[in-house]
Amino acid sequence: MIQFESFHKAQLENYLKYRHARGFEIRSSFDGLLKYDRYLRDKKPVEEYLSPSFFLQMQADLTGENRTVNSIISPVRSFFQYLVRQGCYQANPLMDIPPLRENAIIPFVFSAKEVDQILTNIKDAIRTEEQYFMKDFSCYLVVLLLARCGLRISEPLRMQLHHYRSTEKSIYIEKTKFKKDRLIPVPLSVATEIENYMSIRKVLLSSDKQTQVLFVNDNGMPIRADKVRKVFHLAVNEAGLAQSRQIFFNTNFNAPTPHSLRHSFAVNTLKNVKDRGGSPQNALPILATYMGHVKYWHTVEYLKVVDAGQHRNLLNFANSHAKQT
Repeated sequence: MIQFESFHKAQLENYLKYRHARGFEIRSSFDGLLKYDRYLRDKKPVEEYLSPSFFLQMQADLTGENRTVNSIISPVRSFFQYLVRQGCYQANPLMDIPPLRENAIIPFVFSAKEVDQILTNIKDAIRTEEQYFMKDFSCYLVVLLLARCGLRISEPLRMQLHHYRSTEKSIYIEKTKFKKDRLIPVPLSVATEIENYMSIRKVLLSSDKQTQVLFVNDNGMPIRADKVRKVFHLAVNEAGLAQSRQIFFNTNFNAPTPHSLRHSFAVNTLKNVKDRGGSPQNALPILATYMGHVKYWHTVEYLKVVDAGQHRNLLNFANSHAKQT
């Protein structure tokens, strides 16, 4: 791990150990605190002069969008709150520094037909040569689980063999983003694909390459996220759906990523409920549980974009309005 270098080195390390011991995910905190550490190293302030004005200047000096700046300032604020509890500071110098106003985020949403096309493109690209087959098939199944079950990309990549339950046609998802386990049913078509994969896996992987990780390459090594992303983007490009991230006024229109399949799963599920005459609001508690949301309002966010068509209309409107102005 990259080491801290400023006069807060030991305290930063102790703070991350403290959070890790309490079960918090520390990757995002580490990234923000590392940038703070480098800022201290470059500016060389006297520790006694770490006043609110110093951090206001730091906030102004940081580059990137407001969301990026806030992601750095927030863990630093929490770090100083920890130092206050430790008796190192009497007051938190960042307590009264408000976060910068962030742009609204419009996630990229695929229609159900577009999702089908992406999956078809990936499946058709699976190479039959033995040295490639397991890797390509694994990547396809990871994307399939994102699309059909709304998983986060980290979840299928961490799955073990015993997490798939053939009898129940379900998968057990352990240690999610919010440290919350869940057991969810999978569509029969997805279960069939997984069972086909597991049968082939037993044949192609020699005994010395067997591992408890579910999705592996021909050497029995776990599939990496960057490989899945590469396969996904190739399929998106082939489908003619590639789009760069765009910013209009105070709104960010995201480019398609593997996580877009999770958004699309949620939005298309709610659309299907509405098309059948049901209430999307009534379906939200079930959808929230299925997707592993800790807070209900995370799922409510999906009501803001009705479907892929509305997403395209919003982007087209913003684009044309920007050209006129």
